[in-house]
Amino acid sequence: MILIVDSGATKSDWIALDENGEQLFLTQTLGLSPEVLTKDVIEDRLANNFELSKNREKVSHLYFYGAGCGTDRMKLFLKAIFKDYFPNAKADVKEDTYAAIFATTKVGHQGIVCILGTGSNCSYYDGNQLFQKVTSLGYIPMDDGSGNFFGRKLIRDYYFHKMPSDLAHKFAASHDLDADVIKENLYKQPNPNTYLATFARFLIENKEHPYAKGVIDKGFQQFINNYVMQFELATKVPINFVGSIAHYLRDELTSVLLRNDLIVGVIRQRPIEGLVDFHRSNM
Repeated sequence: MILIVDSGATKSDWIALDENGEQLFLTQTLGLSPEVLTKDVIEDRLANNFELSKNREKVSHLYFYGAGCGTDRMKLFLKAIFKDYFPNAKADVKEDTYAAIFATTKVGHQGIVCILGTGSNCSYYDGNQLFQKVTSLGYIPMDDGSGNFFGRKLIRDYYFHKMPSDLAHKFAASHDLDADVIKENLYKQPNPNTYLATFARFLIENKEHPYAKGVIDKGFQQFINNYVMQFELATKVPINFVGSIAHYLRDELTSVLLRNDLIVGVIRQRPIEGLVDFHRSNM
């Protein structure tokens, strides 16, 4: 049995294939980002999934693409957990950027591949190798244009009284904005980046409001300025995206890309389907 996993900060999609590439099951767990979760939390999330628990000894290969897996330390941390939980599996751990590449860009084709979901990232793929100009420092100083970026912006604007009153009333009615609740989630609970990203749904639902339009436009422009434009070939190759923010704000993202003379490529909400096709072709 082969397991293919696309793990973001919020959730992880798992697909099991047999030796012929036929799907055995599809399941989900919460996100397994090693940068923000402890060993115990990750193990609990694996153990609490019925399909994974039932089949853990049947897995021969595990292909894991995850947020927070950009360093050797984090890869080794996860591999040790997987070795214990899937005792007969050979685990291959890569950062989630590779999932985005394999899901949007054909081998041998060039492209800039971006992630805009709970977090954000951007890489250049020359058809064979991955290149990055920006080393991610995580959600606090970076992640421009992402769900947690927009969530942080909304909370700040609400508390600094910069959000228009009509939208501020709706925002307060749809979220618990008590200061103690926000601080509890940001500083004492796991996955503060995921918590921040939950507020981005409000932005998407109200994207026609002039304030929301401005926040979205500026956020995407900042992402392009700081990430995409780092690459000399930015205006010469397609710009591909995966992630919920790119998917649900596709029109707004496309508008900003075209304004910057960039080529709009593939936009997928989730890369897991493309990942399965990639691995089937290489079985």
